[in-house]
Amino acid sequence: MVHVAKEGVRGLFETRAVRTPKGDLLLMFPEGNHYAAGAGKVNDLLAYRSSDDGKTWRGPNVPFKIDYSQHGLIPLIPRGSGRIYAFGTQPIPNEYTREKGKFENTPIGFRWSDDDGHSWSDVTLIKPVNDPGFLGMSVMRMCETGSGAWILGSHAADWSKQPLETRQYLLRSDNQGKTWTLLPGKGAEGWQAPELKLMDEGRAIWVGGDEVFFMARTPTGRLWTSRSFDDGRTWPAPLPSPIVHPDAPPMLFHLSDGKTLIAFIHNRHAGTKYIGLSGTMDGMRDRSEIWVTLSRDGGRQWSEPRFLFASATAPDPLKNGWFNHQVSYLDAVIDRGTIHVFCPHLWKRVLHLTIREDALPHLPAAAQLKQTSL
Repeated sequence: MVHVAKEGVRGLFETRAVRTPKGDLLLMFPEGNHYAAGAGKVNDLLAYRSSDDGKTWRGPNVPFKIDYSQHGLIPLIPRGSGRIYAFGTQPIPNEYTREKGKFENTPIGFRWSDDDGHSWSDVTLIKPVNDPGFLGMSVMRMCETGSGAWILGSHAADWSKQPLETRQYLLRSDNQGKTWTLLPGKGAEGWQAPELKLMDEGRAIWVGGDEVFFMARTPTGRLWTSRSFDDGRTWPAPLPSPIVHPDAPPMLFHLSDGKTLIAFIHNRHAGTKYIGLSGTMDGMRDRSEIWVTLSRDGGRQWSEPRFLFASATAPDPLKNGWFNHQVSYLDAVIDRGTIHVFCPHLWKRVLHLTIREDALPHLPAAAQLKQTSL
């Protein structure tokens, strides 16, 4: 257990970590309230560092000295570089409006560090050439392609609609962040699951050559995916994948070989009618388990899911289901044959868990787990 949210705050939120150029594990997460809860400063982004692969941690400290809240860290270290980039949502009060249900949509921006994450530049805001006023939110992992292009997911939400509507976009730069293009286009061109008018928290990952794979959250009971064959410049509309998942984010990474994909999934879906993000939704219980599934062909086929862990805590009567069943939004640093998992457990504590990659085949599938429980 790396950190427990201090008394008197709502909790802590998305955990994100990176292996720094000098070999440390650098972990960041916001503590306080969700950035969209207020126009002022309602949280601090906290950082911890470990120089012994997570056996001990130094922190917390506040890495960015800013007067507004943060959503989370999206790390990127370009190949061959010693620079760490920190991308993410930038709710700078005078740069967006909270009116008409748009309070989650803010500029997206990035900072960088040339000293292994100890100090950081000021923020640079992304203003896509085809939509300079784009506002959204970004907290999912991004990627660099073989050509050096950067691809970052961002979605926009409209809470004035009942139920909530979201559209998913990708931001792409082929000159290391100097200019950006919004994909598939501005405004209504953003992707949605048509029947529910929702798609968000997209995650792009390079799978070799000019091929980039994309996975997004929907409340349809499946993660939706798309694939680009031209280095992320064009994309067909996402379609449902076979991966069972509730209204929760994709958690997608490469294993140490840099080729095999691992998706951490909840592998369950209550199937109740979607009524908007609410702690009273039955589907929030679906976030209480983590399973893993692997793909060795760039996300075309996936292995039978295997059970990794579940939350086994008693519900807090003062909290709703969004807190009481939460092991979602986890992050991972995977290298040297070890999977480091960082979980914002119950939005209350940060857990660091490790498992060897060669142990994955020995995890139980559903049939084995059921037999064991009998």
